[in-house]
Amino acid sequence: MSIIAIGLDLAKNVFAVHGIDEAGKAVLIKPAVKRDALLPMIAKLPPCLIGMEACSGAHHWARQFQAFGHTVRLMAPKFVAPYRLSGRKGKNDAADAQAICEAVQRPHMRFVPIKSEDAQGRLSIHRVRQGFVEQRTATINRIRGLLSEFGIVLPLKAEVVRREAGLHLEDLPGWANTAIGDSLSELHHLDGRIAEYDQHIKVMAQSDERGRQLMAMPGIGPTTASALLASIGNGHDFKCGRQVSAWLGLVPGQYSSGGKQRLGRITKTGDSYLRCLFILGARAVLVSSKNKTDRLSRWAQSVAERRGYWKAVVAIAAKNARMAWAMLSKGEAFKPLA
Repeated sequence: MSIIAIGLDLAKNVFAVHGIDEAGKAVLIKPAVKRDALLPMIAKLPPCLIGMEACSGAHHWARQFQAFGHTVRLMAPKFVAPYRLSGRKGKNDAADAQAICEAVQRPHMRFVPIKSEDAQGRLSIHRVRQGFVEQRTATINRIRGLLSEFGIVLPLKAEVVRREAGLHLEDLPGWANTAIGDSLSELHHLDGRIAEYDQHIKVMAQSDERGRQLMAMPGIGPTTASALLASIGNGHDFKCGRQVSAWLGLVPGQYSSGGKQRLGRITKTGDSYLRCLFILGARAVLVSSKNKTDRLSRWAQSVAERRGYWKAVVAIAAKNARMAWAMLSKGEAFKPLA
């Protein structure tokens, strides 16, 4: 079979495959391929273009298929959906595979870079740490809620909850004392795990020269530097810094027509974790700029005075993303302007 392109709909156990020849005729249609039979089937095919949606396991399969000489392209699912001929009402695995096969051949399609195992491993540290942080927040809220049932109302501040819950522990009845005590013990354990993962992230950022250069920028610490490096590498998949800002969802959405430009709120598309890190860093930059006189601090204060606090935070985050891309793509260190 002279297959030139394949659309592969990924799943956990059963996959759908749709392949076409040079004339665009479907010559390989397999709506149900078992997981253990997928790799041997792809290995027998001549080198061709394989398209997949960027989802769980996509980067692993992409590396596996590339080892057999295939050209693999990953796409965001939202870019594939318009090519489904059966529409929204006729969604199934076979239709998705056909849509992927059609979308991967488009000349202006946007593709997702394939991550290496090392990059995915580094991002795993960030994901697990974020899970621990969410568990800690949930545990603190659980302690506050349980104590309020016994007339002990505590503020939102985490340190106050830790201290006051321990002080009121002996005043609680038997089973409540057990529940709150175990929750405080679990909170203590989560604090230790988060500190341990913070150290892992710090080691990852400082072991890379690019990470050390990024941390020289205001608003970028070890967490942001290591996550950005694992996500975009040297940034060569972006043509300019504005594309990075748009990828992070830090640019305004627009609905323009008839020559009239209408800009709205930021799009909030892309990687929400990275965007959150840049926003938190921008808040720190804006707070510290009040006592500084360098060019960046003066600009941050002027934006805050003209447009307000949150718009200034987003503007600083977008600027930091652009500067970070310039440093990574050109291999240059941060040069502050007086």
